Amino acid sequence: MAKTVIEVRKNPNEASSSILRRFSRKIQESGIIQGVKGNRYSERKESKLKIKKNALRRLARRKEIERLRKLGKIK
Repeated sequence: MAKTVIEVRKNPNEASSSILRRFSRKIQESGIIQGVKGNRYSERKESKLKIKKNALRRLARRKEIERLRKLGKIK
């Protein structure tokens, strides 16, 4: 995510609450908070090796279940 600088300057005779409100609005419009919340729970992709190992494990398990089914040990 690219860094974004949000800057709000105080106008003469402006209350601090209105400065805070302008700052909050600019932050929301920039989408910084939404981006951070979106990345909060993202997970890394599994490695290709791990995917292959899991696939081989599944195939071996299916083969074993089919063998036991043929022998009549499971339904």
